[in-house]
Amino acid sequence: MGKFMAGVKNYMVYRGFVLGLAISCITACSDTNTKERSLNKSANPTQKGQVLSGNIPASTPSPKPITQNLSFNPPAKFQGKTLSKVEVPNNEKVIALTFDDGPWKETTPKMLDILKQNGVKATFFWVGTALQENPEIGRQVVEDGHAIANHTFHHWYKQMDAATAKSEIERTADLIYKTTGVKTTLFRPPGGYLNNGLAGYAKSQNYAVVMWSQTSADTDPKAKYQVFIKNVLRDAKPGGIVLMHDGGGDRRRTVQALPLIIQGLKEKGYRFVTVPEILEMGN
Repeated sequence: MGKFMAGVKNYMVYRGFVLGLAISCITACSDTNTKERSLNKSANPTQKGQVLSGNIPASTPSPKPITQNLSFNPPAKFQGKTLSKVEVPNNEKVIALTFDDGPWKETTPKMLDILKQNGVKATFFWVGTALQENPEIGRQVVEDGHAIANHTFHHWYKQMDAATAKSEIERTADLIYKTTGVKTTLFRPPGGYLNNGLAGYAKSQNYAVVMWSQTSADTDPKAKYQVFIKNVLRDAKPGGIVLMHDGGGDRRRTVQALPLIIQGLKEKGYRFVTVPEILEMGN
């Protein structure tokens, strides 16, 4: 009997040891699994805010801030008016190069390089849809010191009611400001159409409707780039505003012509200014 009880006692001690060991193991394994699940969750590269290497949280990209706060507003004399050239004091040889329909991915950066290399500031008349597609190029235009103007949102020629004309101009103005920090009340109607509602609305809001005194004719699909050069140099006059295009189509010929246009005008004694600058001179 004594041996039997001793065996039972030993068995109970052994059972207690095994049970305690099992409980300890379960607890430890549970803690380990919890930690592993937590680690795996934070290390999962598919989780939002994580990157594939190093488990470093990825910062959420924020929109690039607007470039700067600039305003291109005409002097009171030109507000609500249509103009194609400016009478400058002493018939000084100043001329403004203007570019329509951009910013354009294929050609605007090349033109910016040419302008920078030659120390020339120009004026860019932007189409809203083009700026939507190329905001970084738009910001570069402003950072390079060029002037900005409004050329509608869709570049429509059609007759418009007051609400559509307002939308075309104001929507572009809002986008220009949100993208670059620029406010402008310089406007050019697509195609130079003055009677389809756009110019009328622009003038009612004290925009200066800026036309041109001469054109490179660079929208002519058949002309060689040498023709663009000839057109500009032949018709150049003090206070002139030159129409060219950096967008709206294939402008490679304009890129070819631009350095020679600048060179030819410099040889004629011209100094390059922006539209806001030439308006100030004629004020």
